[in-house]
Amino acid sequence: MRIISLNVNGVENAAARGLFDWLRTQDADVICLQDIRVTAPELERDPYWLDGYWQYCFEAEVPSQGGVAIYSRTAPKAIIMGLGFELADRYGRFMQADFDKLSIGSLLLPSGRNGDADLNQKFKFMNDFAGYLNKQRRKRREFIYCGSLYTAHLKLDVKNWRDCQHQPGFMAPERAWMDEIFGTMGYVDALREVTRDSEMYSWWPDSEQAESLNLGLRFDYQFLTPGLRRFVNNARIPQDARFSQHAPVIIDYDWTLSI
Repeated sequence: MRIISLNVNGVENAAARGLFDWLRTQDADVICLQDIRVTAPELERDPYWLDGYWQYCFEAEVPSQGGVAIYSRTAPKAIIMGLGFELADRYGRFMQADFDKLSIGSLLLPSGRNGDADLNQKFKFMNDFAGYLNKQRRKRREFIYCGSLYTAHLKLDVKNWRDCQHQPGFMAPERAWMDEIFGTMGYVDALREVTRDSEMYSWWPDSEQAESLNLGLRFDYQFLTPGLRRFVNNARIPQDARFSQHAPVIIDYDWTLSI
């Protein structure tokens, strides 16, 4: 099973940059998109339609403010939209596809990079979502969460980590939250399960200098319940496949989807 996750920063612009032509060549079983910025009916039209996939969308109340989508070759037995708290559901920040013994979610956190109010919203979302994740660990099924956490966890996830310690995306409280997810709760960072390579970034500031010097951070993840740890086969972030400020996260699992 191959899962691709990508924050598109608006699916219209990403499509114009060739996203869907690229996706048709990737042999993905599930595709999770974040920050789509369109309505569900719009996503069902060309150029966003992918033949051979079931397609689902959870749009934001104001479509330009978020939204997530899931494309799947296997029809899920259920689709769940939202997390039950306003910061998630108003902005279309989470949806989940349920299969037999496995659920896959597409997730979008606030970036926290647009001023104090946005950062406070991010911290509130983190707190509420941590409570949700803790409850999910009690369920007798496996979960894969795909999306933008807008936080780099480790020093090797940031180009110049010393310069970023006081900037949203690598602040101590954000990293402590990641420690809780991957430590106390026991969730698994799929990419770090198979590689400790540095400079595997998924997001870059919108500047020529950031691109030329590769001043990136790893803001995008696929993270899993621990029962899936041994099923992670391969992980990559192809930085030449750029359709937004983010690069796609591609993980191959030794798992076959079924309903």
